[in-house]
Amino acid sequence: MPLVSTTEMFKKAYGKYAVGAFNVNNMEIIQGIVDAAKEEQAPLILQVSAGARKYAKHVYLMKLVEAAIEDSNLDICLHLDHGDDFEICKSCVDGGFTSVMIDGSKHSFEDNIALTKKVVEYAHAHGVVVEGELGRLAGVEFSGYCHWYQPRSL
Repeated sequence: MPLVSTTEMFKKAYGKYAVGAFNVNNMEIIQGIVDAAKEEQAPLILQVSAGARKYAKHVYLMKLVEAAIEDSNLDICLHLDHGDDFEICKSCVDGGFTSVMIDGSKHSFEDNIALTKKVVEYAHAHGVVVEGELGRLAGVEFSGYCHWYQPRSL
């Protein structure tokens, strides 16, 4: 079973269940996340930051994710988390990722849109989904392993 795109994954999940996205950078983290997802028969998104990709090396991460798919038989998407330039996004697209995020929030809004458009055109031509970060929240960003949203009761 190959990697899947978030498009396919979200179509199946829509209105039924949430899909977890988890940052990974080594074998133990991938094994723990995949083992838990396997118990629940839950699809998942494995996210890799540019720094984690550099640390662990692309080829090693790809083989670990390939092993996770073979071991679990789950739908798994491999996503670049917060890529900050075209080159890292292109490298991930060319290297087999099924989803990339371009984070051009350090640029002006106009330059960010142009960069995001360039990534979208390249990625979509290769069947890869793109997430973009087109703005900033008060000029600050929280970066963590899991991002949760809990609505407040009225």
